[in-house]
Amino acid sequence: MILALESSCDETAVAVFDPQTGLRGEWIHTQLAVHERHGGVVPDLAAREHLRHFAPLLAKAQAATGFDGVTRIAVTNGPGLAACLAIGVATAKAMALALRVPVVGVNHLRAHAFSPFITRHALAPEMFAADLKQLLPHLSLIVSGGNTLLAVIDRDLRIRVISSTRDDAAGEALDKGAKLLGLGYPGGPLIESAARDGRSDAFDFPRGLGRRDELDFSFSGLKTSLRYTLEKMPVAEVEARRADLCASYQQAVIDALLRKTSAALDQGDFASVGLSGGVANNRLLRQRLATLAERQRRPLLAAEPRHTGDNAGMIAFAAWIDRHGIETAPDFGLPIRPAAGIAEAGGSVQE
Repeated sequence: MILALESSCDETAVAVFDPQTGLRGEWIHTQLAVHERHGGVVPDLAAREHLRHFAPLLAKAQAATGFDGVTRIAVTNGPGLAACLAIGVATAKAMALALRVPVVGVNHLRAHAFSPFITRHALAPEMFAADLKQLLPHLSLIVSGGNTLLAVIDRDLRIRVISSTRDDAAGEALDKGAKLLGLGYPGGPLIESAARDGRSDAFDFPRGLGRRDELDFSFSGLKTSLRYTLEKMPVAEVEARRADLCASYQQAVIDALLRKTSAALDQGDFASVGLSGGVANNRLLRQRLATLAERQRRPLLAAEPRHTGDNAGMIAFAAWIDRHGIETAPDFGLPIRPAAGIAEAGGSVQE
């Protein structure tokens, strides 16, 4: 089994994964209440919260599983906030020393890319290796507050990034848009909620890079367009039309994501499509991508809501599915060396 720790940003998370049965348990502490009054994540406060909450979460995990059969510790070692990652790595090394097992560093974005497969594994663990082969190569759309990219998971489980954002991530654009609209933090869910009562065609916001053969994303122009639009409107009009503004702004973000995903599907021979990352919880995005996948006659694998944000379940799963993680001998107290990046490492599923 694999004991996994995640602390890349503002969630402290622990999970235990058994390849024979799936996730045996997940425990998470969210720091939303700490950061929402600041309008965003404060790294020093986030690191302090990780330091406070890892021990209680690990105690719950041990009480539930006994850590019997744990053969390795998996921990996020990038990308993320440096101070937060350091707390997770230090905790993982301490647990490795206590349990006398090795440590595996996991790339956070690799874990997001593989997270839509967690449900498939849970349905039939004994058939997963064969099932996975039928779903590769796989086009992965990862959409979060810090990253927006399209990646290909090849048949040998190597991941190649084929596009990314040239400026802001989609989640960041939603958060900053919500701040301009006076909605608070985190912005994505608040914009989605307000947009339900608005018209998505009320305002014509830009969709980023327009050329179909250009797969990169861009959201800075959208954000600037919203700011200029709001500056021209009286406060009373902004209040009256906030729902329309949110619906139109959200639609522009989703249209940009779908346009580039559709173009990527046209350029490659993919067996399936995946959606992961925090913004993957957006219902309209899920619906639109499901429609696109159905039209392309490819199955959509969308990460479960509990595995879209920062969570340890996906870290444990990635550590199992990717057998090329970098290990260290805990009895020598060596620092964890960087695991292979999202565009570099390959692996194979243990039969």
